[in-house]
Amino acid sequence: MGSVEEQKSLLEDGLLEQNKSNKLYTGDGSVDLHGNPVIKEKTGNWRACPFILGTECCERLAYYGIATNLVTYLTNKLHEGNVSAARNVTTWAGTCYIMPLIGAVLADAYWGRYWTIAAFSTIYLIGMCTLTLSASVPALKPVECVGSICPPASPAQYAVFFFGLYLIALGTGGIKPCVSSFGADQFDDTDPQERVKKGSFFNWFYFSINIGALISSSLLVYIQDNAGWGLGFGIPALFMGIAIASFFSGTTLYRFQKPGGVYYKNVPGFGCIIPCLDKAAVISDTDAKSGDFSNPWRLCTVTQVEELKILVRMFPIWATGIVFSAVYAQMSTMFVEQGMLMDTTIGSFTIPPASLSTFDVISVICWVPIYDRIIVPIARKFTGKERGFSQLQRMGIGLFISVLSMSAAALVEIRRLQLAKELGLVDEDAAVPLSIFWQIPQYMFVGAAEVFTFIGQLEFSMSNLQMPCGVYAVHCHF
Repeated sequence: MGSVEEQKSLLEDGLLEQNKSNKLYTGDGSVDLHGNPVIKEKTGNWRACPFILGTECCERLAYYGIATNLVTYLTNKLHEGNVSAARNVTTWAGTCYIMPLIGAVLADAYWGRYWTIAAFSTIYLIGMCTLTLSASVPALKPVECVGSICPPASPAQYAVFFFGLYLIALGTGGIKPCVSSFGADQFDDTDPQERVKKGSFFNWFYFSINIGALISSSLLVYIQDNAGWGLGFGIPALFMGIAIASFFSGTTLYRFQKPGGVYYKNVPGFGCIIPCLDKAAVISDTDAKSGDFSNPWRLCTVTQVEELKILVRMFPIWATGIVFSAVYAQMSTMFVEQGMLMDTTIGSFTIPPASLSTFDVISVICWVPIYDRIIVPIARKFTGKERGFSQLQRMGIGLFISVLSMSAAALVEIRRLQLAKELGLVDEDAAVPLSIFWQIPQYMFVGAAEVFTFIGQLEFSMSNLQMPCGVYAVHCHF
């Protein structure tokens, strides 16, 4: 056994080796692509994030390059009616936001995030190329209108177009729920410094999304309307290829988490509640006497009960997200309708009311660095929190700013109605002499609120639930 001194020496040597090991490797169980422990100083952290952020920026550019102007293509090129085109766009968009549930399950329980992104990105690219071909090859698109006569698309032409469109929807299902959480995996939660950097990552992740959206809603829409749809769809397909190349380029730098199911970490402020659900995992006297424990409707595992508790605890957070999403949705409905009844001209130039949503994107792009570089350091001095505010506080601030947005919209509407009454235009479908630029503050407030609420939701889900953000991806536009 050796003397006490020898045992003490061995113990001290072991602790020293353990400390060295802890500094050499990550403490959160990260591995490389082959399942081996990763060296902390050579992988992950910000050195791996540019590839992930580049992937997200290019993928979102590709997505919005299709989604933003899709209804125009359906009406002008496939010669659909307004109602049919709107229905098809809505159905496709809804499919895009439901598919992440599939990707989240596959990534978390079976494939892992890396391989899920890789597989679904390939499907995504195939869909983009199919869509480009359908808009480029003469045999795959209807002939142009002759006067008021517009030949409808043939069943084969429809089939090719919608096959490509829904391959894209399927592709988003493996990307939307995984890219943000895969980026978060690059930061070691056991390292306080890396934990702070992870919170910063979510800000720049959302920044990347909006850079892609800004390019799509401006440059790509112009190309589609003026240079042709083959080129207008081909450029997003090219950027999707760049997204895939960017993602694979960082493989040797990535940290990977082995798939192992969703598990609860810590949902702040709720504690251990709903004790009545524990009864579902308790063997009753009847079951004990019969010896039959196979009926899942009578007896659940402790894991199943705990997972249900997690979902119940999350309901209040999801509910606030629904409220904010309702405010966010006003940009494409009420704000546009309001703008249509205002003065949209500057000299001889007419401003499309929907184009003012660009100010929302600009607001996000401006607020992300302001929040990350100015607000967080100042707030940290007062709150003592690593990220300045807790996730719940951040979401609460965003909800307050959304109130300011709707208040600004209400003030503009009050003034618009006042002018309409003075000019006798209350019952007329006519614009009033009030510049549409008075809408800018409400769009800017929505953008600021997104930086607090949407990113706060993303950070909250990743910090408290070890899972892809599939649930949030269903109702958040990113």
